[in-house]
Amino acid sequence: MSPAQITPPPPPSGGDSTSWGLVAAGAALAVATGAYVVLSVRRSAKFRSQVVGIIPARYASSRFQGKPLVPIIGKPMIQRTWEQAKLATTLNQLVVATDDAKIAECCRGFGADVIMTSESCRNGTERCNEALQKLQKKFDIVVNIQGDEPLIEPDIIDGVVKALQATPNAVFSTAVTSLRPEDASDPNRVKCIVDNRGYAIYFSRGLIPFNKSGKVNPHFPYLLHLGIQSYDAKFLKIYPELSSTPLQLEEDLEQLKVLENGYRMKVIKVDHEAHGVDTPEDVEKIESIMRERNLS
Repeated sequence: MSPAQITPPPPPSGGDSTSWGLVAAGAALAVATGAYVVLSVRRSAKFRSQVVGIIPARYASSRFQGKPLVPIIGKPMIQRTWEQAKLATTLNQLVVATDDAKIAECCRGFGADVIMTSESCRNGTERCNEALQKLQKKFDIVVNIQGDEPLIEPDIIDGVVKALQATPNAVFSTAVTSLRPEDASDPNRVKCIVDNRGYAIYFSRGLIPFNKSGKVNPHFPYLLHLGIQSYDAKFLKIYPELSSTPLQLEEDLEQLKVLENGYRMKVIKVDHEAHGVDTPEDVEKIESIMRERNLS
């Protein structure tokens, strides 16, 4: 095995007794025992210590063209996201990765570091990977921070980083929160199910789990996936080389390619009211929330 190789994990051996439970925003779940992923890095106090946050941004969105530049109470949405992400304590560097000159000019105008990427990137993960290759410094963890989450909490960024640092048998970490009943049938609100150790089982645009009554169970703790995710940098480099998978293509969810190829994904649950901007109508909702909270 070459030093940089990461191999998919075999089935769990039963040695992991960590339970899945609620954690406060930013709190990582406990480390799982057993080495299911082979990494070239020995566990130490500095395990996965160098972290870069990348905000992938493209202009030509099919659902909302020019979304990163849409004004949110006087500031471009991507600036709102940048300012929130800068408050995270685990990031050694923060950059915007884009293929659009207008977005790059805007970001440089408010002081952001910008990495230009190609138009051929099929999703945010591939854009993060290309940006990582162009950075001068070596990083252990890459955090993909969605540019359409202008109210992202810094503690959540720190939480997914700490979860990956604490879980050497995972190559990916992400966050979920409670799903509101009114979002159950919204395909733009991605749902998630996890095992009792806090590892992802599946993500879907449909409601999961789906009971035989066909109705939302008001007593079931459905989970909503938040867009933020972090990757082991070595895994991110091989991600584009992995073949697309049937579930990934059917759901149009890039994290399913990770699971279908046998890699493990750690999930933390946080207390966060999701406010992603998926459509032009969401802008007014975000601005209303910000005014209620006296945010400018």
